[in-house]
Amino acid sequence: MDPNASGSLDEQIADLRSRVRLLEEALKTHGISLQTENPAPQPAQPVASAVLPPAPPPAAQIAAAPAFPQAVAIPRFGSSAAASHKDKGSLESRIGSQWFNRIGILAVLIGMAWFLKFAIDNHWIGPLGRVLVGLIAGAGLIVWSERIRSRGYSGFSYSLKALGSGILYLSLWAAFSLFHLIPAAVAFAAMIVVTAFNGYMSWSQDSELLALYAIVGGLSIPVLVSTGENSEVTLFSYLLLLDIAVLVLVALRPWSRLLFGAFTGTVLFVFGWWVTFYSPAQSGRTAFFVSCFFVVFAVAPGLVRVRFEDETRVSGWDNLALVLLPVSNAALGFIAFYSIFDTSNSNWAGPWLAVGFAAFYLLLLRLPAGGRLHQTPPILSALHLTAAVVFLSIAIPLKAHGRWLTIGWLTEGTALLWFSRRINSPLLRGLAVICLLLGLAALLVVNPPASTMPLLNERFATYCVGIAAFTLVFVMAREEQSNETEPGGQPWHTLAAAAVLVVNALTLVAIGWEIHSFWWFRQWQGNWRLMHDYRMYAQFTYSAFFMAFGAILLSVGFWRRSAYLRWQALLLLAVAIGKVFLVDVSELSQGYRILSFIGLGALLLGVSFVYQRDLLNLRGHAS
Repeated sequence: MDPNASGSLDEQIADLRSRVRLLEEALKTHGISLQTENPAPQPAQPVASAVLPPAPPPAAQIAAAPAFPQAVAIPRFGSSAAASHKDKGSLESRIGSQWFNRIGILAVLIGMAWFLKFAIDNHWIGPLGRVLVGLIAGAGLIVWSERIRSRGYSGFSYSLKALGSGILYLSLWAAFSLFHLIPAAVAFAAMIVVTAFNGYMSWSQDSELLALYAIVGGLSIPVLVSTGENSEVTLFSYLLLLDIAVLVLVALRPWSRLLFGAFTGTVLFVFGWWVTFYSPAQSGRTAFFVSCFFVVFAVAPGLVRVRFEDETRVSGWDNLALVLLPVSNAALGFIAFYSIFDTSNSNWAGPWLAVGFAAFYLLLLRLPAGGRLHQTPPILSALHLTAAVVFLSIAIPLKAHGRWLTIGWLTEGTALLWFSRRINSPLLRGLAVICLLLGLAALLVVNPPASTMPLLNERFATYCVGIAAFTLVFVMAREEQSNETEPGGQPWHTLAAAAVLVVNALTLVAIGWEIHSFWWFRQWQGNWRLMHDYRMYAQFTYSAFFMAFGAILLSVGFWRRSAYLRWQALLLLAVAIGKVFLVDVSELSQGYRILSFIGLGALLLGVSFVYQRDLLNLRGHAS
């Protein structure tokens, strides 16, 4: 081998290694490594034994090659796909792609409005030309947006559609309001066509953003074509058609946000019209349209195609659509109807409206939720049931007063508890307990006046209804204790125990009120010299009643082997003991004092004898 050739080869290899080293260092500065994890060892071969083909030298190829290989893509920011994905949702990205986009649409619309004004002021083109320019520009932007979307820029294309639609709306508004080139009906119909087109495109392209733009445009039409006159039928008919279109889109696509836009816009328009134009002469038409709006948004949550963030959790907007929208619709609907039908000479509107609303929500419970498209979470049925109970509970105080208010709530609570057993509904059971508590509070606070006739009077009869209601609660709860399967406690057992306690307490209060009223009337209507005697008779009667009722409770506790009843009896007897020793000693005459102490002593001795015989084997078993 020629020594000169060998020297030239060594120089070329050294130059090649130098270039490779520089390339590796350049790549490392950008976070790219050309090293493999476990490179396979290659046997070293002598340079002298290498056979070189008659080809251009490697140095020439390296010199001709670019500084970095074309196949290696060097990211500009970061070194991993995860970092790029994280940057995609960053604040900078949202500002650049979303906020600036919306601000840009608004800026262009404002600029177009100022352009129209500027063109009008300077008389550049005639009114018809100005309108045609706006229509052509709006339609051109919509066509151009489709070309942009076909290239993969969907978000930007939707913005262009929104911008083009806005220019079309402004042009049609100018043609009608500023230049009077077309009548209001033509402008109205043309704007409806633009809105319908946007709705169709949003459905066909599966774009919720475009659908939101269409809703905003649709709600702006009444404002743009408004003449300041009372056009109730036209306005509400248009809003009803728009709401039905939204209902169809929500049933076909998981776009629950559309419901909030349509509901909010409808409420604002109805309220604005009401404040400006409503009069009692229009109550019939207004009630019809309010009924239509109410039914649409009452049915709408059942058609929502629910999106789940995981296997069990519903997305935030769907949660609002299933909870906030039904509650708001029920409350505003009732207020609207009450305002229409409640007049100064009519007291039937409130109660019957509440009953009608309750019947409507009970009917919704019978309708299939979601149909064949999807299944709605149980929370919607729970809300319908709650609304029905709430409206029934509202109907009672709106119509009933005094003892009938108490009796109504107690009857409703008992009926709801019975129904909750039939359908096995913990929610309905909780609502029944709330109604019973309302009835109990009314029983203790809202009392009919006292009567001179003991026992045969309205107040005692109302207490008897309360005692009967909670007795039925106890019976139903006891029957359900054997079927107790709910985790986390025994609600039926707790309800039964509470019902027994309430029955005993109401009995004490009812008889106590009768004793007080009986002697009170005689104390103030009889001889003044007998006032002390009547007060003494009342105290003795209290003591006798406490002892007798305690003995009855204790007997029932032994008979039913109920430690719960026995402890109540013992507590009542303790109260009787305290009263005899602290009150009767000073209040009663010697004869009644003797009777009080002898009676108490005999009762306590009898109780002691029963416990000492240990008939229930209390010493061997815990009660």
